[in-house]
Amino acid sequence: MRIREGLGQAAMAARLDLSVSYLSQLENDDRPLTPAVIARLAAAFPLDWRIFDADDADRRAAALREAIADPLFDGPPPPADALHRAATQQPVLTERFMTLHAAYRRAEERLQIIDDAISSGVQGSERLPWEEVRDWFHEAGNYIDPIDRAAEALAGELGANAGETAIIARLSGHHGIRLVPPSDDAPLRRLDRAAGTLAIDRALPPESRRFMLALQLAAIELEAPIAAVAGSARLRSDVAQNILASGLANYAAGALLMPYEAFRAAARAMRHDIDRLRQGFGVSFEQACHRLSTLQRPGARGIPFFFCRVDMAGNITKRHSATRLQFARFGGACPLWIVHEAVAIPDRILVQLAETPDGVRYVSMAKGLVKPSGSYARAPRRYAVALGCEAEHAAEFIYADGLDIASTTAATPIGISCRLCPRADCDQRAFPPADRTILVDPDVREVVPYRVS
Repeated sequence: MRIREGLGQAAMAARLDLSVSYLSQLENDDRPLTPAVIARLAAAFPLDWRIFDADDADRRAAALREAIADPLFDGPPPPADALHRAATQQPVLTERFMTLHAAYRRAEERLQIIDDAISSGVQGSERLPWEEVRDWFHEAGNYIDPIDRAAEALAGELGANAGETAIIARLSGHHGIRLVPPSDDAPLRRLDRAAGTLAIDRALPPESRRFMLALQLAAIELEAPIAAVAGSARLRSDVAQNILASGLANYAAGALLMPYEAFRAAARAMRHDIDRLRQGFGVSFEQACHRLSTLQRPGARGIPFFFCRVDMAGNITKRHSATRLQFARFGGACPLWIVHEAVAIPDRILVQLAETPDGVRYVSMAKGLVKPSGSYARAPRRYAVALGCEAEHAAEFIYADGLDIASTTAATPIGISCRLCPRADCDQRAFPPADRTILVDPDVREVVPYRVS
């Protein structure tokens, strides 16, 4: 693990708060891995440590440490050796505690969805088809194993990161589909099944053009797994079913251009530097961000990221979170979040350390993007994307390098949305919280014309 990280023994020992001689003895099997040292390894290298084939007690102890770190529990966590003893001596009780904690988290998330819907006047039965599909992806963890693995296998057949030439040759040689010039009023992509032709908008940048080619190939070659997943989703309408199938094809295209293991390894080696990743895989900034949020394969997970896309009006048009941060299903995001500033400043990366009301801290990166329309008569599309992780993963996230993670005052206090945020002293509040009483004093006027009780 030390060699893979490119660390010398002194640097590794410093990261684990051990002496160099102690570390050397560990590496030569002259000392055992005690629960305290295991805890330090798991904290310093959370992603690496997961891959080791620990015994059941070690796995339970690691999971118990993660659950007990929830801000729900006040005070410092119990010592590592105490948690290890609990996992070893009371395995059934430990398992049930973790099951209970996971159920609590799921219940909290569902309650938030219901609160958000009620406060926004939208009932669950009234969800639009695209909202139903969005929630399906969220509940699936934004990782679809059979499609991801099939796309990775297809990428291996194409070779060289599934280059444009290889995709065009595959479409032509295996499926009789020729790439032809588009007409002036053509959509982004148009397949003429009868003629066996594919036209792609000439105004698209190279990475978007390649994505459209990958999307067409994935839709054809992965038709069976896409249909199987979509068919088992139990959505309420044919429209939602079709939207899901389209979304799964787009997912497959991203997995084809950024094969799981290769992309995950590169992301970790580059400390999740988006610009380096997009250049290495020939994808757009947004595509690379989105793919990072899907790296949740069991046994080979990436950093748990949240990802979203926000338009000029503050609408969240894409969202997913593998972290404890959950986006509001209806309405906009917190105005204090850096992504709103990024929309107005294209091609500049902004970073932020933020803290949610539950006490969890997040490092987020946001960048404003402009998609050209290809014509003066059509306005370009402007939006921003944001990617972030919990602060405990800051060492693996290059965008956290300039932030003072340890400072108790450096984090911006943010919420999920104004209707759900319990903060009583926010000057940026647009609406009062749905579950609190508001007080109005006619003799006192502050920034917000009411107080939250």
